[in-house]
Amino acid sequence: MNYLNISLVFIFIFQAAQAEWNTQDFLKREHTLIRPYYGSGIDIPYWQFTGSTIVTPNYIRLTADLPSKSGAIWNTMPVFNANWELQIQFKVHGTDKELYGDGMAIWYTKDRLKEGPVFGSIDYFNGLAVMLDTYSNHNGPHSHGHPYISAMVNNGSIHYDHDRDGTHTQLAGCTAKFRNVKHDTHIAIRYENDVLTVSTDIENKKAWNECFKIEGVHLPTGYYLGLSAKTGDLSDNHDVLSVRLFDLDMPGDPRVSEDRTHIIPSASKSEPVRDHVEDEKPSMSKITIAILVFLVCSITVVCAVVCYDQCKEKVSNKKRFY
Repeated sequence: MNYLNISLVFIFIFQAAQAEWNTQDFLKREHTLIRPYYGSGIDIPYWQFTGSTIVTPNYIRLTADLPSKSGAIWNTMPVFNANWELQIQFKVHGTDKELYGDGMAIWYTKDRLKEGPVFGSIDYFNGLAVMLDTYSNHNGPHSHGHPYISAMVNNGSIHYDHDRDGTHTQLAGCTAKFRNVKHDTHIAIRYENDVLTVSTDIENKKAWNECFKIEGVHLPTGYYLGLSAKTGDLSDNHDVLSVRLFDLDMPGDPRVSEDRTHIIPSASKSEPVRDHVEDEKPSMSKITIAILVFLVCSITVVCAVVCYDQCKEKVSNKKRFY
């Protein structure tokens, strides 16, 4: 065997070792949820679910297409990676083409398994939330369409204003037409070196399309992953098909050995918190005004005719009396 062949053998062994390291350590199985979902009975290893959530062989349905439903599924293991990427395969669909809601949220938070008003989980949370808002009759005047994806970082002191789609406290957002498509849809949340990037594949192109990217996002380690959904008067099916967490920590990175468990969630470029302001009552349209004028005129004419008939009858009676 010549020196060239020996070199090629060593290169092959080195590349194989690297490939094996990637396949074993890159995907974090304790934070992953893939089919088949069943463990023993209806239990799912490393996951717990609440509310209206049902588990089937093909999907996990957080809410059915019924009003006033709320469901969630939470990972039981805290995430201690400083850098990670969360990829979720999901499907939001319903029978109504015009009216639907409310939406779902993806969580990386201190608390878990707590039901609340924010897409099925609690308000004033600690951590990160990525909202997938589908409410078709959107709240307040906005420049964006629906469905709408946005991110919020909270230290437990900020209220999520659902009546304004959270736009008063969001980091960033983008419109994403993921509802009622024929194929499955995907979202990726990447947190690396204090940079949060949210991307989607909603056109079945097998490629990520960046929704938004935010620098200066500070999140602690040791928080929990979860997904929740909620319906109100309007409804949809909110299905989770798979959840995968990938470890982005690199050997030798000083952040890996850094204690990040006591970091307070914050974002250096978040939008300033604004007070809730009620919408102005819309003015009457020209059609409404025309209808009201017509009704007033009609009532006036009817009253005039009735008065005329009564007066005529009184005059006639007087003539007969004399």
